[in-house]
Amino acid sequence: MKQLILLMALTLTPFVFGQNNDDRGYIVKVGDMAPDFSLKLTDGKTVKISDLRGKVVMLQFTASWCGVCRHEMPFIESDIWQKHKANSNFALLAVDRDEPLKTVEKFAKSIPITYPIGLDPHADHFALYATRDAGITRNVIIDKTGKIVFLTRLYNPEEFKTMTDKIDELLR
Repeated sequence: MKQLILLMALTLTPFVFGQNNDDRGYIVKVGDMAPDFSLKLTDGKTVKISDLRGKVVMLQFTASWCGVCRHEMPFIESDIWQKHKANSNFALLAVDRDEPLKTVEKFAKSIPITYPIGLDPHADHFALYATRDAGITRNVIIDKTGKIVFLTRLYNPEEFKTMTDKIDELLR
């Protein structure tokens, strides 16, 4: 019985801590190059993911109707954005899934968040990373070379702490 419990713990650990997310709807995995796309931000600027090479990048896939997103975003704001926003080697982008500009602007103000948020009109950017029917919130951490180094799904305080530690490590 002890062996079975140990085997289950070793098998499930990668799923809990963002290292093997096949069951979470991801079509990318840690070690893959991050799929490229251009994101139109709410301020009208456009950012291309590949243009951010040389920076640690966090993508947060979100939407106004997502209760877990609304719960997680203040932690992203305080524990990640406020800590690293002045660091020229860091970029954080929220990618709002399939909502119009006015909804996204109202959503960002209601949380409130100050980090950049962009529009993903038909969830096409999302579909580069996860199956279209997969849920959100999810975060993708990309290293300075453009490789995915961490993936999350939903909000788990332990996983979130592991993710923030990974960002800190990559920025050292």
